[in-house]
Amino acid sequence: MNFKLDFQKLKAKIEPPISIREKVYTHLKHEILISQIPEESILVETRLAEQIGVSRTPIREALHFLEKEGLLELLPRAGYRVRRIDWDEVEEIVQIRKVVESLAANWAITHIKPEEIEALKENLRQSEATLQQGDLSNFPELDAQFHEILARASGSKRLIDLIQSLRSDMLRYRIKSLHRTDTAALALQGHRRIVECIINRDSPALDDAVRNHLDQAKRTIRLCAFEEVESKP
Repeated sequence: MNFKLDFQKLKAKIEPPISIREKVYTHLKHEILISQIPEESILVETRLAEQIGVSRTPIREALHFLEKEGLLELLPRAGYRVRRIDWDEVEEIVQIRKVVESLAANWAITHIKPEEIEALKENLRQSEATLQQGDLSNFPELDAQFHEILARASGSKRLIDLIQSLRSDMLRYRIKSLHRTDTAALALQGHRRIVECIINRDSPALDDAVRNHLDQAKRTIRLCAFEEVESKP
């Protein structure tokens, strides 16, 4: 499968103090998540090194990290292949996120600070403005910020790490839906309900809000990622 990447932009970004490996990793991950590098594409270390104009070592390290994150799979003596999307994996991640994020949200009721509540409200305001402007390019980042603020409000580093890892696993499936106005609006609606429950310290309603939000995310993933793939000839 053929694909073309703009490596000139990447070359311009490779400046200290951020390592070349980190730049390559970030660039490749972004291109995979937005499907600029399609499923089943083969990434070859030597070819990438030539295209980008760097040594093979940072390329090798970046590809290894992407494999560990589940975005690539190693093909012996061939390179790395972009992994196919897997509905069973989505269902598993969502079920785990329900448990972990419900716990984090309920701990946040006890531990959340006034400035964190204000940060959540500001995130809602920015998300609403993004929707009204019709430019959803920043919405995935705002979505990530919302869940990060909520995780940190729990006061547990272990929960923060778990939630960030699970969100990263799910992002490849979720990214397309967050660029659609209808599904982004549903995500924002879920965020509003979660904040409302935290402010009111309503734990039972908060559990329902978190679980409903993640169930809605799963439905939009099915619509945007899987039905689109299944409809292709």
